[in-house]
Amino acid sequence: MPTQITARSVTKSYEGRTVLDGADCTLRPGERAGIVGENGSGKSTLLRLLAGREQPDSGEVVVQAEGGVGYLAQEEHLPAELTVQQVIDRSLAVLRSMEERLRTLESAMARGDDSVLAEYGELLTAFELRGGYEAEARVERALHGLGLGLLPRGRTVGGLSGGERVRLRLAALLAAGPEILLLDEPTNHLDDAALTWLEEHLRGRRGTTVAVSHDRAFLERVATTLIEVDADTRAVERYGNGYAGYLREKAAARRRWAESYERWCEEAARLREAAATTARRVAPGRAMKDGNKMAYDRAGGRVQQSLAARVRNAEERLRRLLADPVPPPPEPLRFATAPRTGGPLSPGAGRRSVLVAEAVAVDGRLARTDLSLKPGARLLITGPNGAGKSTLLHVLAGRLTPTSGRVECGGAVGLLAQEPELPPGAGEMTLLDAFAQGRPGAPEDHTRRLLSLGLFTADRLAVPVSRLSTGQRQRLALARLVTEPADVLLLDEPTNHLSPALVEELEAALEQYTGALVVVSHDRRLRQRWRGERLSLESAPPPLGEASLPLGTAAPHERSTR
Repeated sequence: MPTQITARSVTKSYEGRTVLDGADCTLRPGERAGIVGENGSGKSTLLRLLAGREQPDSGEVVVQAEGGVGYLAQEEHLPAELTVQQVIDRSLAVLRSMEERLRTLESAMARGDDSVLAEYGELLTAFELRGGYEAEARVERALHGLGLGLLPRGRTVGGLSGGERVRLRLAALLAAGPEILLLDEPTNHLDDAALTWLEEHLRGRRGTTVAVSHDRAFLERVATTLIEVDADTRAVERYGNGYAGYLREKAAARRRWAESYERWCEEAARLREAAATTARRVAPGRAMKDGNKMAYDRAGGRVQQSLAARVRNAEERLRRLLADPVPPPPEPLRFATAPRTGGPLSPGAGRRSVLVAEAVAVDGRLARTDLSLKPGARLLITGPNGAGKSTLLHVLAGRLTPTSGRVECGGAVGLLAQEPELPPGAGEMTLLDAFAQGRPGAPEDHTRRLLSLGLFTADRLAVPVSRLSTGQRQRLALARLVTEPADVLLLDEPTNHLSPALVEELEAALEQYTGALVVVSHDRRLRQRWRGERLSLESAPPPLGEASLPLGTAAPHERSTR
């Protein structure tokens, strides 16, 4: 089957920072590809190149689509004075222009003008390929499916929320029905019903779809192919068989790495033994015959020369092997539990609590909230933006003083913030120095520990933190977190910024963690897999100075502030 989208040796840089370096990828007609990778790796850059919104510094991008290309940017300004209907009309302008031309050509043919037959046939094929006759029906389906069915068509864009604007742009693009659909984070700002509708729509459409996404549930349901952009190598890797195939190939690659390292170790040990054993050998201890000392010495010399050559050969092969070592494969991520350092806290039924928050509130940011965590407890905090989820985690971590209430902790607390938080002054340090800051040990100890995590390769350790992408900085924050034992882990949107494969590894590490765990997350896959209590912050914080209600019980294993 011919390729429809091709990127050959594409390189792209911004202000001296290379994002893509010799990247290659191809897509066939009808494929549904997900572009994945950590934040800052170049996913959106690749999509803009495919959309023709930017040009590569070198290499080429070839896209063949008679039915047109539609592109949804993650951020795009819509003029505030436009109405909802005008936004839709603008997206359908090409189809309506084609339809108007078809009517003109039909009138000409009705008058007996056969010279327009070829143009009419080509235009009609393109119009039908883009589903021109179903455009108005698609508008209605898209608006209703994305939760905008009751939105007045005369309402201006300036009166819409940020989420409504994103959904309106998406609905208008889907209504246009381009042959190739390029979407940058299309699941942002969608509720569960809209997500389900979008997934079904993309699975059922005939054209080619390419979507940048961090939503693993979306990738699992929609993508037939995954394209990973690696922030470290700045290259692109293609994986078939959907999200499951991506995870299988990642696991297989790690197994191959482990096998290669084992073979390297075995060969190095064999060569060391061969050199040492041969060097210990001496000329045969035979008795001298006929008293011919000269002949005896000549024979012994030949043996020694042969042995010396074999020693040199083994040593040279060993030298070459050691000069090109296979690094050990990374250890699985593991969170260590710290020894309890504090005294007993408020006793509950059974074990005592390790973290207690009583009536904590932050004016304008967090309504009054109570919680109590026992060792090993697991709590998932959900809720809309602005409900105070991140604020609550910073209060629990001691990073923010509440307006009222108190927090008491009986152990060490580790926090992974939603945005990468690094030690003061880390921007001027190298990656390795930032990892080691404030920790005892020699540089070689820190190097060995950091490399063992598999989060960075050796060639990245000397890179200044200021030159790291957002995802790389979050990996650094994660590296510091997993190497510092804690009784309580507080994770704020831990699946943001990281690649899907690393997120899966992080979740596996959290399964093994024996301390108390509090997670704030919108991640559907994480929520579906969650086994533990849930706390839903569903109401916006009250105005400054206004009292709020205490935490109440909503259902078994689920509590909410209202």
